[in-house]
Amino acid sequence: MLNRLTEIEKKYDELTELLSSPDVLADQSEWQKYAKAQAGLTEIVEAYREYKEVLRQKEDTEALLQEKPEQELRELAELEHEELSERAEKLEQRLKVLLLPKDPNDDKNVIIEIRAGAGGEEAALFAGDLFKMYTRYAERQGWKTELLSASYTDIGGFKEIIVLVAGQGAYSKLKFESGVHRVQRIPVTESGGRIHTSTATVAVLPEADEVEVDINPNDIRIDIFCSSGPGGQSVNTTQSAVRVTHLPTGIVVSCQDEKSQHKNKDKAMRVLRARLLEKAQEEKMGELASERKSQVGTGDRSERIRTYNFPQGRVSDHRIGLTLHRLDTILLGDLDEIIEALISNDQAERLKAEVG
Repeated sequence: MLNRLTEIEKKYDELTELLSSPDVLADQSEWQKYAKAQAGLTEIVEAYREYKEVLRQKEDTEALLQEKPEQELRELAELEHEELSERAEKLEQRLKVLLLPKDPNDDKNVIIEIRAGAGGEEAALFAGDLFKMYTRYAERQGWKTELLSASYTDIGGFKEIIVLVAGQGAYSKLKFESGVHRVQRIPVTESGGRIHTSTATVAVLPEADEVEVDINPNDIRIDIFCSSGPGGQSVNTTQSAVRVTHLPTGIVVSCQDEKSQHKNKDKAMRVLRARLLEKAQEEKMGELASERKSQVGTGDRSERIRTYNFPQGRVSDHRIGLTLHRLDTILLGDLDEIIEALISNDQAERLKAEVG
């Protein structure tokens, strides 16, 4: 580990020198390339330098203790040695995590697809609640959101809603949200006051650019039609809604929220590229692909990753055994505690695999 860290620090210093070189300063594209590379190493280099400093202080304290100082000074040195040992252990653990292979998609924007599962109208309303939760979380992170597609129900829910979340590290934080989410509450459509269980599926896809996914124009069919709103009512009389079908895979994407046919087509192509990128990555990953597929599931009640229980005001993530009794703030986008716990769990599992 120390050899790897030394090499990384050396590379960081080389990049720092390059950034002040007149030749690089004269070429903005080169400067930005080196600046981005240096920024990617900053966190690990700073942690490594702090770790080395703590080890140095620890060695000084050990040398002092070997000199057998007076009792008062010895007690202070022993206390400092204990604190430095704890800091060194925490920094070593942090460095191990920072050295783990980085998901190449972590810095990408994401496309979140939310679909109503089991539960009829109530499931569609819950899909809307999840949409609001993620958009509010994005606001808290300083990210931007853009509605790409929505299919409404008569009472204001969503059969399907697709949103783009754009911001630094969006995929790294949202990728564990893929799966079946379950809600337990009394639906507005229930006259008898009984608690119902409904589900919605969430899929989080890294946004793909045109370089990553090259789509042959001959492989797609584009259909144009009039857009519709809740209850099937006509939103506008012009044919602006777009349906794109990728013939080799059978993937279909429809977008109708813009009045411009061109804008709807652009949004549909962005979703299509994201789905094709995910499909290609899943096929490449082999066994992990089937695991990812089963995680997203079909919307059946039994395939759940998280439960939102309204009568008890709690949210439970079943993958990591985390239960929080603050449903109201979570639905307002306060997802940090859940997301950080999922990231920590993933890092711990990956560290175990590295040791194995």
